[in-house]
Amino acid sequence: MAVRRPLRFAAVLALVAASFGVGGPVSAAPDISRYPYRNPCPLPFPASNVWNKPVDKLPVRTDSATLIATMGVSRDVHPDFGTFAGYGIPYNLVSASTPRSTVTFQWPSESDRVGYPIPASPKIEGAGASGDRHLLMLDQSSCRLWELFAASFTGGHWTAGSGATWDLRSNALRTDGWTSADAAGLPIYPGLARYDEVA
Repeated sequence: MAVRRPLRFAAVLALVAASFGVGGPVSAAPDISRYPYRNPCPLPFPASNVWNKPVDKLPVRTDSATLIATMGVSRDVHPDFGTFAGYGIPYNLVSASTPRSTVTFQWPSESDRVGYPIPASPKIEGAGASGDRHLLMLDQSSCRLWELFAASFTGGHWTAGSGATWDLRSNALRTDGWTSADAAGLPIYPGLARYDEVA
C-alpha cells in the first residue's frame, strides 16, 4: 500500500479543485522552501521504501473491482481539508531538548516502551474530541518519528492504547510481529498529504 501515489493525489486534487471551483491549467509551482516544516527529512523513509514507490505504472490488481465495490463505488472521496480544527491528523515538531514522557499503554506488549517527546500542549487528532486521538511527534534533526494511539493526559500522566517509534532514514523492518500506532501496522505520518504534493 504505497502512499506516494500520483494517481491517488490526482483524484484528491480533482476533488479539491471541484470543491473550490478551481479549473484550467495550473500555474508555476509555488516556492515550497517557504514551508520547511513540510519537508523535514529527505523523505519519510528512503526513496526505495514502499511508501515512496509510485504506483501509476503498475498493473491493476485482479481483484481491483471487488476492492472498489467493497469500499463503495458511489461514495465520495472525503479528504479532511478545511478550517475545522478537528479535520485531519496534525503532527508536532519536537527536538532533542523536548522532555521525554513515560506513557502507560493499554497494550504494552505491542508498544515501544521508550520516552516519548510530548510537547507541553501537543496537537492531537480530533482537537480534543473523543476518537482515535493519534499523537504524532517528529524530530526534524534526527528524522525520528513517534506515534501514539488513543493518547490522553489524565491525572498528570500520559496514557495511550499503543505507541511506536521509527527512524525515517532507515528501511529496517519491524521484527517483533506487533502492529504500530496505526491499526494497520503502519506509521501514519508518511501517509499524510504533504503541502508540496497538494500544491
